[in-house]
Amino acid sequence: MEIAGNHLVLFQGDSITDSGRDRADPASLGGGYPMMTAAWFAAAHGGVKARFLNRGISGDRVKDLLARWDRDCLDLKPDWLSVLVGINDCWRRYDSGDATGVGPFEQAYRGILEPARRAGIRLILMEPFVLHTTPERASWREDLDPKIAVVRKLAREYSSLLVPLDALFQEASRDREPSFWAVDGVHPSPAGHALISRAWLSSVGA
Repeated sequence: MEIAGNHLVLFQGDSITDSGRDRADPASLGGGYPMMTAAWFAAAHGGVKARFLNRGISGDRVKDLLARWDRDCLDLKPDWLSVLVGINDCWRRYDSGDATGVGPFEQAYRGILEPARRAGIRLILMEPFVLHTTPERASWREDLDPKIAVVRKLAREYSSLLVPLDALFQEASRDREPSFWAVDGVHPSPAGHALISRAWLSSVGA
């Protein structure tokens, strides 16, 4: 386990990461997997006084992270950066006809990873995912699967830890119906957030 007592861990992403955090409180972790992860980490490693911050913003695509990257990442000087983004890059194609191609998605994603790597920040990339709660959600595979492939490729290229959330949720959906983990196929239930948190902690050896 490489997270040390003086380390700052930053969670970044969209609404799944945001999880209703209080924007007026910079220390707010919201009510989802970032809060669960920080709590379980503290319970398991009470002597390791790592700090956790959440700067996820609901609705963000990877280009939105890029636009706020200095303020909401680099200026915070994290030791670890955890990124979960991509489902809105898919969703906007289907709800508003505003598609994000694989090329622009990868370019913007590199735009956030490259300065983080230059700053010596350790990276944890998390796959975007969709659960097949409806035939419509299942049809998103055409758009989302190539973006998941990009995240996997970037994780290898940037020597990042990878949390394979899409595969994890597909496996979990064999035990319980997909809506148990995410009612709308995207936003996790408490059990879904707990599944993410457990996988994240496992990825860092905690």
